Amino acid sequence: MTTIPYDPLARYAARLHADLGDRHHVASPLGAWLLLALAAPAATGAVRDELADVLGVDGETAAAAATALLDRPHPLVPSATAVWHRPGTDPDRLAGWWDGLPRSTATGPLPDRAGLDAWARAHTLGLVDRFPLTVSPRVLLALASALATRISWATPFDLVPGTALGPDDPHDATRPADAPAHRPGAGHGPDREHGHGPDQGHGSAGPGGGWAGRLARVLRSPEHGHRAWIATTGPAGDVAVHAAGAVERDGAGLVVLSVLADPAVPPADVLAAGYALAGAAVDGEPARRSLFDLPLGPGPLGTLHEEPVRTAARDGREERHRAVLPCWSARDEHDLTAPGLGFAAVGRALGGLLGVDVGVEARQTTVAHYGRYGFEAAAVTGAFALTSLPPEGVRRSAELRFGHPYAVLAVATDRRDGAPGPWHGLPVFSAWVAEPREPVDSDLVDPPESW
Repeated sequence: MTTIPYDPLARYAARLHADLGDRHHVASPLGAWLLLALAAPAATGAVRDELADVLGVDGETAAAAATALLDRPHPLVPSATAVWHRPGTDPDRLAGWWDGLPRSTATGPLPDRAGLDAWARAHTLGLVDRFPLTVSPRVLLALASALATRISWATPFDLVPGTALGPDDPHDATRPADAPAHRPGAGHGPDREHGHGPDQGHGSAGPGGGWAGRLARVLRSPEHGHRAWIATTGPAGDVAVHAAGAVERDGAGLVVLSVLADPAVPPADVLAAGYALAGAAVDGEPARRSLFDLPLGPGPLGTLHEEPVRTAARDGREERHRAVLPCWSARDEHDLTAPGLGFAAVGRALGGLLGVDVGVEARQTTVAHYGRYGFEAAAVTGAFALTSLPPEGVRRSAELRFGHPYAVLAVATDRRDGAPGPWHGLPVFSAWVAEPREPVDSDLVDPPESW
């Protein structure tokens, strides 16, 4: 039985997001992990051990998991991988490794710049139009992965005024009326859709980055069709979780989880909580807390109030959750050569196959858009092996207000054969949302036939 890399991927995601920091960003740890897994069987000795540590499993197990995913692609998550070589490279040195690659992995001569860009566009639904690396005469081998999705929500969001996100500074929700307001802090600058803004990290409205005063319209989960709950987690503590599902295709779907913690919790801990919840959250509401175990009133996750109702609940205590979130977009490029991300080891492994010392370049280009009617995201990850370079009874209702930075994970569902398949519960994209945007024109009209 193939081991699906839930825990190894979560550990790798923690490394990658830690390297990216607390700025607004989107990434695909899975896209990078797949390339490492494809290269792992080429490694020997200490390099093999180093890659196993980064991957979280031994190279053979990682390669088998990658093959299971790539040779049975998800209907809503088009995927592709490729291994290209510079003409003149001795193919006999690569034959043993190539023979073990997934059937779906393209191999052949290295394309030129236009060819690489065309490959990126073709395998990302047109969302990524340029390959993240530039071909030079030093490139001996190139590895690439692409993941993409474009889905419509099974049930669209409602639009509500931006004030529904609550206090402009989430800390105001729990501050006594006679206490001084929080002094706005210097941020770390969101990565806007078309560039970097002056304020990053936890947003520009103070330490918590409240957004209610900045947005005219935001999204509210519909009465039915979405899921929301408060979950208890490890270092992140209690978190608000919202889950929106895609229109399924052939028994496969995508659930996008938004995970909100107290604004004082580090982004790395919130993302880790999201990954810990993801596998079970596609089918249920893991670690759910009863609203009757929580204090009434405003808090960092939203507002909890109580009212008398007539209810069919057996114990006379009914719970209801609604979530309010912003639209958001992100576009990024990430350097993957940092220590601990594994690509320096890939360079050494491939150099061992070729019998030469090589350096490595590795980058990932990502894009994502979250709106009223759907979600789309794509990532292209590229790695080049280069010559002449060195290596590196009452009802309690909670309205969960995603009004400060939070984590987002797009998690595949896969029940095409009536049982969980290789993609089921696997996070495909993850983001730290620190820069919301207004709904665009297409969010303001009736749902399109396809999003």
